[in-house]
Amino acid sequence: MPELDRLSTTFGALADPTRRAILARLALGEASVKDLSAPFDMTQPAISKHLRVLERAGLIEQGRQAQWRPRKLRAEPLRDVADWVSQYRRHWEDSFERLDAYLRELNDTTRNDSKEHGHGDDDDPDSDRPR
Repeated sequence: MPELDRLSTTFGALADPTRRAILARLALGEASVKDLSAPFDMTQPAISKHLRVLERAGLIEQGRQAQWRPRKLRAEPLRDVADWVSQYRRHWEDSFERLDAYLRELNDTTRNDSKEHGHGDDDDPDSDRPR
């Protein structure tokens, strides 16, 4: 499956809070369908549908241990999501750096304006008060 299609399938599976909660539970270890459905107020067919979506996305797999068929987390698709998102990390880091520089400049300008207009810390009657 092409990477973008696989990412779309993974993001589609992650879009639902119930499925994210199921993945969070499976991150702790294998679980039966009954265990996975316990926290939710929904029918068994509804839970099974969520599990099928997660299986199609490759996020979980069904094991087999005698009569027990536990589900377990498969992390590879999540790694693909993390890799895709990391491409944009430099962009948001640059944005935060620009915001930080702007806020420092704004703070320096405000401080300088305050001192120029006689509102410096020395003139502040509350300047001795702890902050």
